[in-house]
Amino acid sequence: MVLISREKQVRGLSGMIIDFKGVHYPKPVIVFAVFFYVRYAVFYRDIEEIMTERGVTVDHATLNRWVVKFSPLIAANAKARKRATANSWKMDETSIKVRGKWTYLYRAVDRDGQTLDFMLSERRNLAAARRFFNQAIAANGVPDRVVIDKSGANLAGLMAVNVILKFTGMGRLVTIQQVKYLNNILEQDHRFIKRITAPMMGFKAIHSAAATIAGIEVAHMIRKDQFAANGTTPFQKFAALAA
Repeated sequence: MVLISREKQVRGLSGMIIDFKGVHYPKPVIVFAVFFYVRYAVFYRDIEEIMTERGVTVDHATLNRWVVKFSPLIAANAKARKRATANSWKMDETSIKVRGKWTYLYRAVDRDGQTLDFMLSERRNLAAARRFFNQAIAANGVPDRVVIDKSGANLAGLMAVNVILKFTGMGRLVTIQQVKYLNNILEQDHRFIKRITAPMMGFKAIHSAAATIAGIEVAHMIRKDQFAANGTTPFQKFAALAA
């Protein structure tokens, strides 16, 4: 029941107003810094230099705090405001290094390559797969079909979703298609995320990794034109999501 009630709840959301009170810099300055860090393969010290060139003195530690604090909030708005997606999904996970250990970024796109959802997990198992599918369905509705790889955990997670759907009387189940290699749409999508995270040389904590990746995913969604026109440039569209 939690799965279905959350779906109804989230579908009615149009996003939240993000509070920038208490931050000792103007909102446009913060949003500018966050956007350029999550959009381009740069270091915090690169952004610090760019900001100095524009007359804003801010150290790299402060930039990091901005990204960790505001990226998840902007991502929440992005998930609520993105265009409608197709009911045929492709799901997979890719690895991201945190504290010298591999963690797992669960991601799903629709048949057209539009981002559906994402979730960073310290483990790749049934519990993580179930949590991801529950989150993705709550945000996007129940899909007609999901294509996954040969992962037993992902298969079990989807089967658990179907059990819930069956006993809550939804009237249809998710068709599960397992193929050894997912098609290039999702693999190419992974590559964009990895290209941006590569210069970061590994994250120090799971919460900061998840927050930063959330911002990167939003920038990628903007590249794929997943939002109704609200500004003409990628930065303007990112700033609109922070409103």
